[in-house]
Amino acid sequence: MPPRSFSPKVVTANRLLEGDAVWLTPSGRWSPDMREADLIEDEGRAAERLAEAESQAGLVVGPYLADAKAGPGGPEPTHFREAFRARGPSNYRLGKQAELTGS
Repeated sequence: MPPRSFSPKVVTANRLLEGDAVWLTPSGRWSPDMREADLIEDEGRAAERLAEAESQAGLVVGPYLADAKAGPGGPEPTHFREAFRARGPSNYRLGKQAELTGS
């Protein structure tokens, strides 16, 4: 069986204090907007960025690599779980939910 090719990834986690989903940007800061994430297309670089995220235990919890694709405004999710996380909590229309619907 041939090895699977590497698909683009973003590093994501949850903010330690608020629990909000965040994405690691090219500059190394955490953003609540997935479109600002560093879209990583190299497996070695993905491992490096994940290690960087894992070293920030005082800021985030549960960092991992999530599949993503390039979109017109920046990285976009390729899986429903990440699409759900990018939209924010679904039990109320505040924050990201309100911004997306204009409520």
